[in-house]
Amino acid sequence: MLRRARATGAAGQPGRPGGSRTGSQAEGNAMTTVAFLGTGTMGAPMARNLLAHGFAVRAWNRTRARAEGLAADGATVVDTPAEAARGADVLVTMLLDAEATTEAGGQAAAEMPPGAPWLQMATIGLGGLARVAELAADLTLVDAPVLGTRAPAEQGTLTVLAAGPEHVRDRARPVFDAVGGRTLWLGEDAARGDGTRVKLAANAWVLSLTNAVGESIALAEALGVDPRLFLDAIAGGAVDSPYAHLKGEAILSGELAPAFTVDGAHKDAGLIAEAAGELRLDLAAAARARFARASRAGHGGEDMAAAYYASFTEEP
Repeated sequence: MLRRARATGAAGQPGRPGGSRTGSQAEGNAMTTVAFLGTGTMGAPMARNLLAHGFAVRAWNRTRARAEGLAADGATVVDTPAEAARGADVLVTMLLDAEATTEAGGQAAAEMPPGAPWLQMATIGLGGLARVAELAADLTLVDAPVLGTRAPAEQGTLTVLAAGPEHVRDRARPVFDAVGGRTLWLGEDAARGDGTRVKLAANAWVLSLTNAVGESIALAEALGVDPRLFLDAIAGGAVDSPYAHLKGEAILSGELAPAFTVDGAHKDAGLIAEAAGELRLDLAAAARARFARASRAGHGGEDMAAAYYASFTEEP
């Protein structure tokens, strides 16, 4: 039976801090204050992991209610980006897009001490990074987008794709270690954005795979077979992927609480297209179109696995 109706439900994904505030690690970070801008699905657990590792965190989010929960963990929740930056040693931006990052980050950067690290950890594309680099003229920019979604953010196991000068790495490393399981240093020129370049290439793969799983499940249903047989068929073989089962189970259960939303994926697909220029990326273009259709059908705030529903929507 084709599952054209909009699925509802929340997927509980228990998380834990990525580290504990014990021993010399917490003591070594206790004097470091982080201005953390953006406490949404990814940012809030990242900020909690910083607190758990002994950092002082001054947290700001455009919708303050989404930051308030961090107060119970020890964060100072503030009303403006500039207020977050006052007295901070490190600036971290984990905002939705380039517009939000440049607007809030620019306000915060003006209050940071000269040379302070600005760790730009969101996915904002090459154009957005260039704008950030201009705003960060008096700071030390590190291009450091992360690979992973909500659960790795909660567990402190994100992969940090970093590019920045050698002299800032000792200051950035404890922050990255608190939120991630590994850091890949990809170059010294943050403005060139090798972290962002690798992130866009990785995202092209992830977005294509997400849509491929949804299409295979939709096709199996249309052909009158249990779509779980598709997942069983690929299990353990050369074409298997844990991610296929993760997103496939989300689709089949209808539990689509966002680890990363359809609208967020559509935004990232646009950044990929922008970066590609005249290079023809047929799969990336198709993925972008499917996310747009799923969003128009009312699934924009659900997990990006809900691109599955694009198989059942009509083109205008």
